[in-house]
Amino acid sequence: MPFGEAELTESWVALEQGADPAERVRVLRRAHATFAEAGTVPRPVRRVVAESWRRSARAGVGLDGTARVELADGDLGAYRAEHPLARVMPLIRELMGGFACDGEHLVAVCDAYGRLLWVEGDPATRRMAGRMNFVPGARWAETAVGTNAPGTAVAVDRPVQVFAAEHFVREAQPWTCAAAPVHDPRTGRVLGAVDITGGNGLAHPHSLGFVQAVARAAESQLALLPPPSGTPARPELSALGRDEAVLVTDGRRVRFSRRHSEILVLLARHPEGLTGDELLCALYDDESVTPVTLRAELARLRRHLEPGMLASRPYRLTVPVDSDVGAVERRLETGALTAASAAYAGPLLPASRAPAVVHLRRMLADGLRAALIDRHDPDLLADWVHAPWGADDVDAWRALAALRPSSGARARLAALEAELAVPSTGPVGRPYRRTSGATFLQRGGA
Repeated sequence: MPFGEAELTESWVALEQGADPAERVRVLRRAHATFAEAGTVPRPVRRVVAESWRRSARAGVGLDGTARVELADGDLGAYRAEHPLARVMPLIRELMGGFACDGEHLVAVCDAYGRLLWVEGDPATRRMAGRMNFVPGARWAETAVGTNAPGTAVAVDRPVQVFAAEHFVREAQPWTCAAAPVHDPRTGRVLGAVDITGGNGLAHPHSLGFVQAVARAAESQLALLPPPSGTPARPELSALGRDEAVLVTDGRRVRFSRRHSEILVLLARHPEGLTGDELLCALYDDESVTPVTLRAELARLRRHLEPGMLASRPYRLTVPVDSDVGAVERRLETGALTAASAAYAGPLLPASRAPAVVHLRRMLADGLRAALIDRHDPDLLADWVHAPWGADDVDAWRALAALRPSSGARARLAALEAELAVPSTGPVGRPYRRTSGATFLQRGGA
């Protein structure tokens, strides 16, 4: 937090129960003016909004900017027809259409880049929103127009409510909106967001819960639908929280031995392939293990895979494989911490002692826990410390106790500090385990 800034509130809801909307608008306008002039964020700006304002400023978004239409006419129609969310638009209309029309609101659906694909609802409200280019085909990404519900929801990958002057660009400040991201149920990737936009009456916890419920319903329907015709299902590798990886290919489910699991994890993470020497170093601490031993393992592995799936020189998988490890890494890289935490089913191949797997296991766990501590979200921290892999994580317990000082959290923290002899004022966020092992295998190559 920059020097001189007050502590920011953590609420994901824009307006607390009983708060005066008009007074909050005045306070937010003053805060917005302060940020515009000095770059500092005073109270009572919520943390999610303050962080978004800073990202918007770093992206060079102007306070008087306007969204730009990137998809028009035929391009928009063709893009919408092929987009995965087109298959759930009837459901979204059924769930949200009546509410939008009755309340003079708009229902909007954007893609993962913040481009509005559908904007529907009350005709008069649509005309007013059109004056600021809140129209189909316009790009409302956070990097384009700053803080706004659909753009920020896909940026942080969680439901977001934005009230009045919490919007970064002044043109959007008469509006209030709530949005929730929609994910591909098979890969976990963000497909876009569903949004409801209107007046200050939407600054209510119910609107945030409403769009989140609609997004979950859309994901559930997508999970029930078969893949679009002509789209081959990609193999899916699960290796988190289990000692033996499972590969699902065209409905066929195969469980692999520990060594074969290690090989699959490494090859899935390195689609460009690994040489025999690189695999030897990645899999074995013992330098006396010969290439003949590795070739024998690979020959046995081939018999359990689809024909032609494992190639050599270099060793590589010939088809793209979606893995739970990759899903967590992608979400961490994009800041989608809620989705990363949900996809993390536990340590990678916990019993493996292969140097590269040990390194990857520690890097993934340490990266996730550090991001959780840095996010200051008590719900995500509570999920971590109540999981088996986080139960003894003293730094995470300390961060949770600071945010949510319940008697249970304080008691558990005191017990851990006494057991581990950890000073109660130590720095939050330091790794609780040292990374070691093979560090030569970085993502994307050797």
